Amino acid sequence: MKENRHLSTILDLHSHSEASEDSRAPVEAYLNWIKLRHAERPLDGIVLTEHRQFNRAADYRALEDKFGVMVLRASEVETNYGHMLVFGVNDDILGRFDFANVRLDAQSLIDGVAAMGGIVVPCHPGRPNIGLYEHYRSKPPLENVVAVEAINGGSRKGEDENSAELIDKFGYSGTGGSDSHMVSLIGLCATRFAADIKTIDDLVRELREGDYEPVDFRPRRKPVPHAVMVETR
Repeated sequence: MKENRHLSTILDLHSHSEASEDSRAPVEAYLNWIKLRHAERPLDGIVLTEHRQFNRAADYRALEDKFGVMVLRASEVETNYGHMLVFGVNDDILGRFDFANVRLDAQSLIDGVAAMGGIVVPCHPGRPNIGLYEHYRSKPPLENVVAVEAINGGSRKGEDENSAELIDKFGYSGTGGSDSHMVSLIGLCATRFAADIKTIDDLVRELREGDYEPVDFRPRRKPVPHAVMVETR
């Protein structure tokens, strides 16, 4: 991120509510947790990225007003290059791509979504089987990728490092998201934007050409002290 810029918006770009089959986290509980722990995880908002679906009818304005936290909507889909987040979902995108299809063609998705006003960001790219890193070992790199998820709150050892390797090699921008399926994990990783973001259109614009960086709010483990040999008599 460029220096001397006002950093105005912090968003968790990857989260799952109880609308996803593997999550039991109500949106209201997420927002209450963020409000209570704002000093630790100073989020301005979250993006709900439900698995293989997009809930057009969902309206979170009352909850946004109650907790002072923005809620935007996107989707997480499955492709032949792993899992990807789709931002800026609209009727045209939903009309062309079946989000329930677990074998979407990644290149067609990236190009098609961009042409229809959205953006695709491969998520947890360093994760085995469902991340870009492993697919790039046996397939040509995708074209027109702008950004990938650099840090993910659910990453295991080595996964974020694999993501960093991809970013360095291909010059991608990096985002952060918690990938939360539990209330207490929301906001562990996020993305800090220099711009003021209020709508999904703002978010898509900034992901395409804006100034942003991943931010990590995961607690740091204290180093374990080495045992000191004590001579006894």
